Amino acid sequence: MNRKELEPEESPQARFGAKLREARDAQGLTQDQVGTKGGCSGTHISAVETGRRPPTLRFARKMDRALGTGTKFQQMSKGVRYATLIEGLPGFLEREAKAAEIRLYEVGVIPGLLQIREYALELAESAVRRKTITPEQAEERIRLVEQRQASLERTPPPLISAVLDESCLRRPVGSPAVMRKQYDRLLEFAALPNTVLQVAPFGMGADRPFDLPVTLLTMPDRSLASYAESAHRGHLERDSDFIVPLLTDYHQLQANALSQSESVALIKELRKGTT
Repeated sequence: MNRKELEPEESPQARFGAKLREARDAQGLTQDQVGTKGGCSGTHISAVETGRRPPTLRFARKMDRALGTGTKFQQMSKGVRYATLIEGLPGFLEREAKAAEIRLYEVGVIPGLLQIREYALELAESAVRRKTITPEQAEERIRLVEQRQASLERTPPPLISAVLDESCLRRPVGSPAVMRKQYDRLLEFAALPNTVLQVAPFGMGADRPFDLPVTLLTMPDRSLASYAESAHRGHLERDSDFIVPLLTDYHQLQANALSQSESVALIKELRKGTT
């Protein structure tokens, strides 16, 4: 029988496929047999083994159960998911999960760290309808948001400063009920002892120092990192000579933005419009 030669060094996705075939062959099972045990088709198994289809976490769990491999494939799937993210993001996520201080500025949408599940789901489903991502990728986006938020629940928690452009608050995403719940989440965030939440109003105009979203991280050893993202590419910067001026700009942004009490009052006012 003709079998496609696998190139496990080509990518994490290819390595996952090669290891899956190796585990299946070791037990003398066909793709159809593994599919039957795992609740999927042999064609699906083939597509993953040959790298034509990325493995989701759900699929990896099924394979671990079908092949008795503990959590081997679940752990491998994490590397595949990160590998499919845009350039710069995997390294940023690893640092974000360990940072002592997180400073972020967002435009247009509520930042992922502050999104409720329903809000994140609306964004992901919209991308699926536009055919810019697959349903499986949408699932991974939601899971990534949840994983990032869970990483903040560590001891001690990071200090988080969030400045949201006014457009983040005024852009409706989902139903009024979704927006009301999202506003509630922002108010809860603002009340935490380790957070500062501010709104950069439209009236700031040209005084706004950033045109794109940016996140600045201070690590436990006081080293710095920054991350900025366009539609198709992210850039992780670790050179402090480049990052220090961004910190200066961020402090200026905070000085010109609404105070936290003014920002909370604006969110409460907008929340009234969702009832």
